[in-house]
Amino acid sequence: MTKKFFSFIVLALAQVAICHAQTAFIGYLSYDSALVSMPQYAIVQEQLKQLREAYDKEVERAEQEFNSKYEAFLEGQRDFPRTILLKRQNELQELMQKNIDFKQQGRRDLEKAEADAMAPLRLLLNSVLAEVAQKHGLKIVVNTDANACPFIDPAAAIELQAEVIDMLNAE
Repeated sequence: MTKKFFSFIVLALAQVAICHAQTAFIGYLSYDSALVSMPQYAIVQEQLKQLREAYDKEVERAEQEFNSKYEAFLEGQRDFPRTILLKRQNELQELMQKNIDFKQQGRRDLEKAEADAMAPLRLLLNSVLAEVAQKHGLKIVVNTDANACPFIDPAAAIELQAEVIDMLNAE
């Protein structure tokens, strides 16, 4: 619904721009491509990769710990008195739940770390976009990612990709 409405607005603005003046009021670019082109992007991705690897190692260590305790439980369960058997089962269940909770928390922590790390890059990109748009007297900048706007008449809009990337790389 939102994409359809947004597309309708973009097309309406394009029609108004074409009918009332032959100057472009719309700019467009791939936001993701501009973001990826930033020198800081590679640094952020490397930091996130290292963080993911640290979480993955801890998850693997916890799984190995659980597996070894589970194997020991299986080997000795016939010989355990009932109270010890129940105690070990409870310990295994608690350990399994802790591992599940850790994985879920780790996923949330990684998502937050990514959002926090990418926020300054997005702010910089938005700032550069605003500067370029104002320089060209644009009223709107369309993000062409995810095929959100499959056609833009080049006579009614300005492609901003190269200019934005050049400015980002000059920062």
